[in-house]
Amino acid sequence: MPSVIDSLTLIRPDDWHLHLRDGAVLQAVVGDTARQFGRAIIMPNLKPPVVNAELAGAYRGRIMAALAVAGVEPGAFTPLMTLYLTDNTSAAEITRAVESGFVHGVKLYPAGATTNSDAGVTDLFGRCGPALEAMQKHGLPLLVHGEVTDPAIDLFDREAVFIDKVMIPLRRAFPALKVVFEHLTTKNGVDYVTDAEGPVGATITAHHLLYNRNAIFQGGIRPHWYCLPVLKRETHRLALVEAATSGNTRFFLGTDSAPHPRGLKEQACGCAGCYTALHAMELYATAFDSVGRLDALEGFASRHGPAFYGLPLNQGTITLERSAYDIPQELPLGDSTVVPLAAGESLPWRLKA
Repeated sequence: MPSVIDSLTLIRPDDWHLHLRDGAVLQAVVGDTARQFGRAIIMPNLKPPVVNAELAGAYRGRIMAALAVAGVEPGAFTPLMTLYLTDNTSAAEITRAVESGFVHGVKLYPAGATTNSDAGVTDLFGRCGPALEAMQKHGLPLLVHGEVTDPAIDLFDREAVFIDKVMIPLRRAFPALKVVFEHLTTKNGVDYVTDAEGPVGATITAHHLLYNRNAIFQGGIRPHWYCLPVLKRETHRLALVEAATSGNTRFFLGTDSAPHPRGLKEQACGCAGCYTALHAMELYATAFDSVGRLDALEGFASRHGPAFYGLPLNQGTITLERSAYDIPQELPLGDSTVVPLAAGESLPWRLKA
């Protein structure tokens, strides 16, 4: 029998899909990410959204200030900023973003797809054409929320339909455009990313690796397991685990950690998002360990993302140890609290201080 691994040291990983919010929420959560990751792609769906390089620079400044208040050493964590793609994003704005040096992607939210996405794209191949052409020219990745928002499409089918209606035509129109299929949730998505032509990558969350849609309904409706894209069937979860642990460089870590005040999750119309920044690497280690593929975690967490984005590997390491980690029931979040995913449960891995 193979020996049991009790300690695992990795090149310091990155989070290629993260929500930090702003203000008091930003201050409350940024330290959780900086404790584990060297860099993170920061989502731009604030109110108002981050639609240009000037706004991205200002948001970056607020993140850096929050890091200092949280006691994070200068240079220990780097926020990688993104722009929010709209029908009015110009080619000139894409050029300014590239020249800024701190914008590393542009996020496509189909209008109404998720939290704060009301300003999202309504005409991708029409009004967004010049911006996409400029992104292709400059090598600036397009980060897609891969769901259609047509109310006639079943919630659980929105990713598969997005592939047919958006991804395939997008690759045909802009074959050299770098595209990241964010928070992949289905076997359909895995198969597409595996076989697609051109520079295509995908992020996978820890919660989609560990849980299927039954988790939302165990003992009643559990709002802290509700996210968008929603958790899917077990067959899809298994496909995601196989992809993440395969060593295929197209798949890399993106938590999609999304903090919401407890009261906004636990109400008649609760918002989407799982808070996983606190224990992200413990969750991923648990998922990889469940199929005996801890050897593949460094590639997924630390190597594949930088290779896709054209960035160097991080300096330094983190170490995970096989030791029980009890997830807190809740955490401070400004004047409220946030409930981390799987609150009150125990994981078999712990990030070593």
